Amino acid sequence: MSADRHRAGRGARPASHRRRAGFRRRRPLLSLFLSAFFLVGVCAATGIAWEPRTVADARARSGPGPADTLPGTPGIGPVPTATGPVATGPVASAPQSPGGQAPDPKAQGAGSGDAVRPTGALPFDMPQPAVLRSGAAGKKLVFAHYFTPYPLSLDNVGADADYYTRNYLKPDGENGKHERYGGLLRDRPLPVPPQAGDWELVNLRQEVRTARAAGIDGFTLDLLSLTGKNRERSNLLMEAARSVDPAFKVMLMPDMTSLGTDDPVVLADLLAELGKAPSAHRLPDGRLVVSPFKAEEKSVAWWTGVMDALKSRHGIRTAFVPLFLDFGAHSGEFEPISYGFSEWGSRSYVGQESSTRDVRRAHAAGKIWMQPVSVQDARPNQGIYDEAGNTATLRATWNRAIEDGADWVQLTTWNDYSEGSQFAPSLHNGHAYLDLSSYYLTRFKTGGWPKIVRDTLYLSSRTQFAAADPSGGQSLVMSLRGGSAAARDTVEVLSFLTAPASIRTTVGAAEDAHAAPAGVHSELLPLGPGVGAASVVRGGKAGARVELRYRVDRTVEVQDLQYYAATSGRS
Repeated sequence: MSADRHRAGRGARPASHRRRAGFRRRRPLLSLFLSAFFLVGVCAATGIAWEPRTVADARARSGPGPADTLPGTPGIGPVPTATGPVATGPVASAPQSPGGQAPDPKAQGAGSGDAVRPTGALPFDMPQPAVLRSGAAGKKLVFAHYFTPYPLSLDNVGADADYYTRNYLKPDGENGKHERYGGLLRDRPLPVPPQAGDWELVNLRQEVRTARAAGIDGFTLDLLSLTGKNRERSNLLMEAARSVDPAFKVMLMPDMTSLGTDDPVVLADLLAELGKAPSAHRLPDGRLVVSPFKAEEKSVAWWTGVMDALKSRHGIRTAFVPLFLDFGAHSGEFEPISYGFSEWGSRSYVGQESSTRDVRRAHAAGKIWMQPVSVQDARPNQGIYDEAGNTATLRATWNRAIEDGADWVQLTTWNDYSEGSQFAPSLHNGHAYLDLSSYYLTRFKTGGWPKIVRDTLYLSSRTQFAAADPSGGQSLVMSLRGGSAAARDTVEVLSFLTAPASIRTTVGAAEDAHAAPAGVHSELLPLGPGVGAASVVRGGKAGARVELRYRVDRTVEVQDLQYYAATSGRS
């Protein structure tokens, strides 16, 4: 992703901090999940080597390099997978239909969707898609920002030796390209088994099912390039959405930091080609919705040229919903050509009050507003992060969308692992953030808070202290972005309870308990070395229990400031 997008929000990139040169050995946590991957099958989708700061290079590359596989490492235990809660041995391929394509159930929870969201995973009973898509709820749309460089798999290889493991998670991966900042990524998509047939399409269908099961209406598709693997994957995603669920829509989001054209006709032709797909998001009156990322990169006259070309060359009318990095500076000039507005938004739980002003400004101009909702943001290769405050940012941004009357929501992002901003099921977080988001999504769409019918706990913490100095070869470390909340070292127990109860907690060697009321309650505990866990106790009987699968260490070799999360709702 471009530097512009990595600076989106507030402030410029801080100066880097120099650290000791040379990488001695991999961090134990990386070795832990690399070893665990040896037990499971892995992902499937398409593959390129992606360096977010070098978009031109990413467009030019055709895929992962030759086999540079890590030696096998002894397994240490079961690893969650995207097709089920736990893999205890060799993972069989998902059920296949003739031609190697997975079945396409139309109803939530049917077929392979059962493994995506098992019964009892949530603290409430999720409404069926028909309920969330009809009446007033159907007008409140929720999209998730899909970033094509990071699908479920890059090469259809087992997780012990796939491209994520060999190159993106290793500090010295891709021939040492990312060693300066300790490796390109800190997390990855939750592994899936290798697929037969058209494995890229099969995996994209699974991502659509996962999003649909969470109540999401569609993806905003980040259009990064005119040609190459990202472009091909865009076509496949349109087909995956159509084949899984005709009601699941894909909003076209040309990325103006990376597309590489100054010709409005070229962009119009690209949008027209993708826009002819049945899954392309259109308004009820037939207008194609176009929502460019960093719309202010081009002038109003330029965008008018794009829309004129769409109409004259392809007969397509447009509903223009520009997404700005600076809404306040540009909304006035774009108002005459826009159906609605959006902004990339802040990734810290403080300073979210400005969204109230932005929504009011959009509505006063007669425009819809698409509110950004986020989990966190930590970018090793840019040397910046925001303090998310465990789940505080997720809850704050959702509450702003709800209370301020946003029309649409964009989860930023579904799967941009280079930002650490993913809602999609991942190795370190499982389904925790996506499951939690479904609670607020249901309130956003229906207008009423869902009834809590089963005790559920969400536990989150980092695996290292915010001030930890990595002892390996990482020379660029992350600093807080301007405007962020101050860094904190906390474990959060977020409880959803049917009735008051005691919550027993363990943080390493420290044991404690606190009283939690019925409903939603956040309790913060000091971070400490070791493993964290929490359980519900009511009437002397133990109930729902959650444990973080990754321990906290004081000494680390690679800086990792993402919050890890787990839920008692899944094994």
